[in-house]
Amino acid sequence: MKKYLLPSLKLTAVFIILLAVLYPILIAAVGKLTPGSGKGETLTVNGKVVGYANIGQKFTEDKYFQGRPSAVDYNAAGSAGSNKAPSNPDYIQIVKDRIDTFLVHNPGVTKAEIPAEMVTASGSGLDPHISPAAARVQVKRIAAIRNINAAALTNLVKFHVNESMFGPATVNVLKLNIALDQLKK
Repeated sequence: MKKYLLPSLKLTAVFIILLAVLYPILIAAVGKLTPGSGKGETLTVNGKVVGYANIGQKFTEDKYFQGRPSAVDYNAAGSAGSNKAPSNPDYIQIVKDRIDTFLVHNPGVTKAEIPAEMVTASGSGLDPHISPAAARVQVKRIAAIRNINAAALTNLVKFHVNESMFGPATVNVLKLNIALDQLKK
């Protein structure tokens, strides 16, 4: 037994030092090299922090681009999805209600033109991105409300499209809305 106990204790001590001390220090050091120094990339306007680049926000005014719906109302402390199956009658009703709301706020858009992400919540409920198509479908509404040329808004959306080597192109809604406010100035 002594033959196995001492090597087991040594191995446990090595792994405690490696995984409970050195690994967290390494991860913290890597985090310091990221935008925001590991605290998240904050976005500021006129010296005031208006949000985080990687956490979705709720935009309720029609003069702004809307992000994906959130099952947790964009509460970063409680990241979660709805956990309702697509066959769940409650979920189906929620999606139908979101479609109806989207159509009311976006006159001239048909049900078939609404990207799925605009009526379904992300898994985390905090997704800060939408697809370029989801941004473009909102251009007409925002152009009419803000009295801005739709072509200028379409170009603004194009400028904010992030191409990814590993996934689909995305648009950060907060960054786009900040640019939208600055466009009018």
